[in-house]
Amino acid sequence: MQFKDMILALSACLTAGYSTENAFTETLKEVTRVYGKDAMIAKEIRWMIHKNRLNCTMEEALMEFANRSGLEDVKSFADIFSEARSSGGELMKIIARTADIISEKIRIRQEILTSTTSRRLEQKIMSGVPIGIVFYLELTSHGFFDVLYETLVGRIIMTVCLGAYLGAIIWGKKIMDISV
Repeated sequence: MQFKDMILALSACLTAGYSTENAFTETLKEVTRVYGKDAMIAKEIRWMIHKNRLNCTMEEALMEFANRSGLEDVKSFADIFSEARSSGGELMKIIARTADIISEKIRIRQEILTSTTSRRLEQKIMSGVPIGIVFYLELTSHGFFDVLYETLVGRIIMTVCLGAYLGAIIWGKKIMDISV
């Protein structure tokens, strides 16, 4: 979210006519107002501005930020920013379009998370129900599971059941992991 807000502020500054370097300085001011001076994105922008003052291009500084962050959106933006600057394309339009795309991607990701929240909770509850049943039966009917835990056939059956139970938990988590 902080990165999205940074891109939107950068786009607004470039549209207002600031040079790229000054746009980053103004973006830092805006991000600091919103998130505070100790926010991760404010520290990163300060670092990029510092690197730029040490004769490092903004493209290189942005690429370093992308590599440190490990986020796909940041890497994509850094690549697009670098290409736009080197090819002499319309940087303002490209950044504005990229900001729109990333904003839409974040919005969709949040909608998916919101839509699946109840199902995630159901999955967690259903994963715990078999354990609750076993503990309840052992507590209320002591010795009920002795046949399953003391004989070889019972141990084999319970091991298979444990494997199926763990497989169902893993499978349920994979189903609920929706990527955008």
